[in-house]
Amino acid sequence: MAIEQPLRNPVPPSGDQTRIHNIGYRNYDGPRLGRAYARRSLYSQSLRGAYGLGRSVKSKVLPMLLFVVMCVPAAIMVAVAVATKAKDLPVDYTRYAIIMQGVISLYVASQAPQSVSRDLRFKTVPLYFSRPIETADYVRAKYAALASALFILTAAPLLVLYVGALLAKLDFADQTKGFAEGLVSVALLSLLFAGIGLVIAAITPRRGFGIAAVIAVLVISYGAVSTLEAIADAQNSTSAIPWIGLFSPVTLIDGVQTAFLGATSSAPGAAGPGSGEGVVYVLVVLGLIAAAYGLLLRRYKKVGL
Repeated sequence: MAIEQPLRNPVPPSGDQTRIHNIGYRNYDGPRLGRAYARRSLYSQSLRGAYGLGRSVKSKVLPMLLFVVMCVPAAIMVAVAVATKAKDLPVDYTRYAIIMQGVISLYVASQAPQSVSRDLRFKTVPLYFSRPIETADYVRAKYAALASALFILTAAPLLVLYVGALLAKLDFADQTKGFAEGLVSVALLSLLFAGIGLVIAAITPRRGFGIAAVIAVLVISYGAVSTLEAIADAQNSTSAIPWIGLFSPVTLIDGVQTAFLGATSSAPGAAGPGSGEGVVYVLVVLGLIAAAYGLLLRRYKKVGL
């Protein structure tokens, strides 16, 4: 019985439309901008994202609303000072951020998870590292972007107060000095709050958990420290009040500006730290900022690798 052998080179049917196309792949011969450009691009993108720019309208609502809420009281104070021809502003430049610390904490809680949690949740961090960018570049860009966004949020109302004070013809030298002290204070606050917020947000990819955790750390710690300070003041233990203030980010900034920037302490009885205790405050603030940066580096060395 004969066995049919299969054709080794079957002829394609006449209707076959198979074609080979040259799609024109070629090597890139343009400029290579490198790590610095990638870092700057990530910084600018993250800074814009902190105010919802380049994103949906829904993403713009909360940060823009908080920005307006920060500036409106300053504008009202300026209007009152101009209308009444006051000899000074109702509030010192260094006090404004402490008074508005609830709004600042809410901004950090909403934008720190937005900055890093989305990258973790959607596992896009390895895509950043596939480009000429390293872990330190990513951390520096994100940290600098959130700190810059916070500085804009906290410095804008101080600028409103300063311009209004000049329009009210208050003493130029005094107002300029107070404005400069206020800028130093909010710059330090921005670095501290941004570091704390990013460290907490980087722990979990779930944005809701990150928001709740940031609020808990910033708001509950301030409430607990304020309560303990009030108890110490009621028991005439005023010497303990400056040391209690070391355990909350808000009171840390308040202590630094009380000791070195001529501010009046918000602690009960204005029992803020002196210059000696103020050195401890500065060291704690700088230590927390450095620790936050180090923890972020350690966290992102393990992400997606």
